[in-house]
Amino acid sequence: MPKNHHIAAPVIRRLPRYYRFLGDLLENGVKRISSRELSERMGLTASQIRQDLNCFGGFGQQGYGYSVEGLHKEIGSILGLDNRYKSILIGAGNLGKAVAIHMAFETRGFDLIGIFDNDPEKIGERIRELTVSDTAQLESFCQENSIDAAILCVPKSAAPQLADRLYALGIRNYWNFSHYDLSMRFKDIVVENVHLNDSLMILCYKITDRDRPEQ
Repeated sequence: MPKNHHIAAPVIRRLPRYYRFLGDLLENGVKRISSRELSERMGLTASQIRQDLNCFGGFGQQGYGYSVEGLHKEIGSILGLDNRYKSILIGAGNLGKAVAIHMAFETRGFDLIGIFDNDPEKIGERIRELTVSDTAQLESFCQENSIDAAILCVPKSAAPQLADRLYALGIRNYWNFSHYDLSMRFKDIVVENVHLNDSLMILCYKITDRDRPEQ
């Protein structure tokens, strides 16, 4: 599939939501759906859905709608979910453990093959059928396994030195929970930053805004 540099970021952000809704429809036995019906379920306009999908060539037929299975598969392909990128997770604390246990890596484009921490009490622990290894073994493990991506569940203070090590190992792709801005340090990486505090503050704003008196 050719690169899609021209696709707007909000469209890309909506793709996983389309994939999730279509997956739910498949599980409920729905074979075909119109953009209008899909829009009602997702809270988007039918026009928005058609515009989004047309960015990738369009998949429906007028008067016939979309094949739910076909569209689900196409969006999965666009997202690259069959790639199974080899990944490691660093930081086996509460957050890292929750991410490792509850994320469906294998159906979301990744294989989690290693977990690391520098806490002696966590080293040797079993999480998701993986044994937590000492971060001192990062270099040898990554060189032996050709790691594609790293998941950082470490404190912000630990991220710079760790990122330098991972970058030196050739890792250019990161799922970053550390609140440290990796993209400012390395210009040629792909990074998805997860800021749970930011998300919580946005929820707070939405509640506050809903309850504000009309001007």
